[in-house]
Amino acid sequence: MALFRDTPEETHLTTKSMQNTTPHEVETIVGPSVKVEGDFNSQGNVLIQGIVSGNVKTDKYLQVEVGAKIMASVRADSVKVSGEVQGNIRAKTIIELTSTARVIGDIEAKTLIIASGAILHGKCAMLNTSEVSDTKAKAGSKRRLESEVDFSFPKSLVDEEATA
Repeated sequence: MALFRDTPEETHLTTKSMQNTTPHEVETIVGPSVKVEGDFNSQGNVLIQGIVSGNVKTDKYLQVEVGAKIMASVRADSVKVSGEVQGNIRAKTIIELTSTARVIGDIEAKTLIIASGAILHGKCAMLNTSEVSDTKAKAGSKRRLESEVDFSFPKSLVDEEATA
């Protein structure tokens, strides 16, 4: 389900994990004066205020604040982008792009919220787990003729390298 909103005031966090995240619940903070080079994984909430040049993976919530920049793939349970991401984003539940967000890359989530003013330059896939499994099973069991057109979606638009 995708939601498009006209004003920033209407854009809000809709999942419980995102609504209840406060600064003291954030496990990892990359401050505004920090530049991280390399991949990192976390099991807790992550707040990016600086620059990250490497894949970011967390089992929970990721927030990219205004002025922050990630230059690689992102994987998380839920993601809110107010800054810039140059890479693919994959979230298990929700991706929210605020009015100041700039994403150059493909995104995949069950729910997508895009505020007016946000920039998204890439492909978007919104599939639930059962649809992904069904599509993969159909593609593997059926031989395609050269004249047939394939309208199935790939398992993921996002790099699988970010899972490693």
